Amino acid sequence: MSTASIVNFLKQSDIFYQFTPTQLELVANICQEGTFQKDDLIFRENSGSKELYIIVQGEVDIFVDPSLVSSFDEGVENKIIATLRRGQNFGEVALVDEGLRSASACAAQNDTRLLIVQRDKLIMLCDTYPQLGYRLMYNLAADLAMKMRNTDLRIREQLLYKPRDKK
Repeated sequence: MSTASIVNFLKQSDIFYQFTPTQLELVANICQEGTFQKDDLIFRENSGSKELYIIVQGEVDIFVDPSLVSSFDEGVENKIIATLRRGQNFGEVALVDEGLRSASACAAQNDTRLLIVQRDKLIMLCDTYPQLGYRLMYNLAADLAMKMRNTDLRIREQLLYKPRDKK
């Protein structure tokens, strides 16, 4: 992908909302590309995290391994918690805390193309261009807030609408 086509693509991504053309070009210059085939693991739950991913083409399944939480769930299949598509991003928590991944990600289709942004390069851009950094962190906070609200809603649905055991 050329820098110009990456810029055009980033314009459509929520976390780069209201970036100027110059800011988009700066980000485009630090993006790497990766192509994954169906079922290729992008990263594993509880692994280190230093990258943000943006889907250019294809789909990515985000899933958790129930056995990592409870020994009662050993042998239970991985649970897909989201399927992400073109323009969506994942791995964004790595930009904030560099903690362990809270879920795994794998390609759900052949020829899934991703833009990969290294945390250290993006943080350097934010330090060098504070307006870019402010806009990115604002958009990132909005994105994470939306994901938290959706997760909260799903938890409430599970708790409130799950059939109760009859005693």
